[in-house]
Amino acid sequence: MDSIKIGTIQTMYVLRKIDTGYVLQKGAAEALLHHNETENELESTEEVDIFLYTDKNGQTIATTKLPSIQMDTYGWATVKDVLPHLGVFVDIGTTKDMLVSVDDLPLFQTVWPKPGDLLFVTLGKDRKGRLLAIPATESDFSHLWEAALEMKINTPISGRVYFTSKEGSAVITENNHRGFIHHTERKREPRLGELVNGRVIDVKEDGSINVSLLPLKHERMEDDAKQILTHLEAHNGIIPFTDKSDPEDIRATFQMSKSAFKRALGNLMKMKKVEQRDGNTYLIDKK
Repeated sequence: MDSIKIGTIQTMYVLRKIDTGYVLQKGAAEALLHHNETENELESTEEVDIFLYTDKNGQTIATTKLPSIQMDTYGWATVKDVLPHLGVFVDIGTTKDMLVSVDDLPLFQTVWPKPGDLLFVTLGKDRKGRLLAIPATESDFSHLWEAALEMKINTPISGRVYFTSKEGSAVITENNHRGFIHHTERKREPRLGELVNGRVIDVKEDGSINVSLLPLKHERMEDDAKQILTHLEAHNGIIPFTDKSDPEDIRATFQMSKSAFKRALGNLMKMKKVEQRDGNTYLIDKK
């Protein structure tokens, strides 16, 4: 079986036709090409380019629908399905969706990809020799990076998340710039493979960029103030928060920094919509 490697595109020839399709051969190795894996009628000894994978019984199967992603070749794959105990299945451009194992996904399923998200993957094998899709690491993107040295602050950008953690998220932008989103520059932790829209807040000497998913400060203050008012209205006009509250408690409740909370709260007090007393903030009744 060494002469043909699953997860790769090979040229084999038709050894014989059988009821279910064709038996292909290359050297001493054979593979089954089902009728539904080819659109053409094949002749004995005809050469055909195929992609090789294994079915659930471990049999080597061929298909003439050739993927753009193979062993040691990376490309973007669309997430098709999510199975919590297994991982996610991605479309690599052939008839068989490939599994991205739970072992290669973030610990928390809240940031797992959803159907329609894109992952940059290659093919590999598990310990049992079964094909898997393997997400790219930082070094696997190294040949793609383009320096963003001429980019202006607050330039809008879109990018795919290829790594995410509590500390921050790494993205590759549509122009192949490397971007980093610090956890303080996002309302929530984005999913792996999610397309996010943000703006440039810093251009580093190495050509990478820092990105914010938050609006500009004056826009953010308006949004934050609305969020505080909504929270007050949902809690009978009183919340146990003031400008002296713990930063972590503020972030856990409002998904904003303490400084952003203080700015929004100060603006609301200036407009006489809220007041602080006894360690609480109260909605001022205008009636």
